[in-house]
Amino acid sequence: MGALKLSDLGYTYADYAAWPGDWELIEGVPVPMSPAPTLKHQHIAGEILFQFRNQLEKCQQCQVLHEVDWKLSEETVLRPDVVVTCKRQHEQYLLHAPEIVVEVVSPSTVRRDEGVKRQLYEQEKVLYYVLAYPEDGRAKIFQLRDRTYDKLGDFMEETARFDQLPCPLALDFERVFSSLQAPPD
Repeated sequence: MGALKLSDLGYTYADYAAWPGDWELIEGVPVPMSPAPTLKHQHIAGEILFQFRNQLEKCQQCQVLHEVDWKLSEETVLRPDVVVTCKRQHEQYLLHAPEIVVEVVSPSTVRRDEGVKRQLYEQEKVLYYVLAYPEDGRAKIFQLRDRTYDKLGDFMEETARFDQLPCPLALDFERVFSSLQAPPD
């Protein structure tokens, strides 16, 4: 008899839905979420959510969501930091690939965000993948072209445009990263 592998555990969405705390499920393997996001993480995610929400006020097709479950299969459930979706979704979780996924990268998630999650998002045909790095004050943006991601660039103070959507959007990264500055005493 061979050694038991984590992938042999075979947890499903039903198991995931019953677990207390914050988790993701990747190919049947439970992945604990980090402790509560840092203030930097929350500022960045909040500013991105705010900018997208303001631009989508008049858009009837798309919506922005924060930390929503995305059920890719019975064995894989992810919880991106921010998504923009323009498709009809299930009332409890996303069933279809969002158009934009934003992950705010922390030291404990960098390998997963740049590795397995990037592969899954590319495989599921997420049009834009944004990785925001609070410690560096920069973001990397990838766009799906011919079933693979092309890097659009690194953004620090620039405005990135997402033109391939029913309602074109933009992110002002100068505002995103200036939200990290501490308020005066």
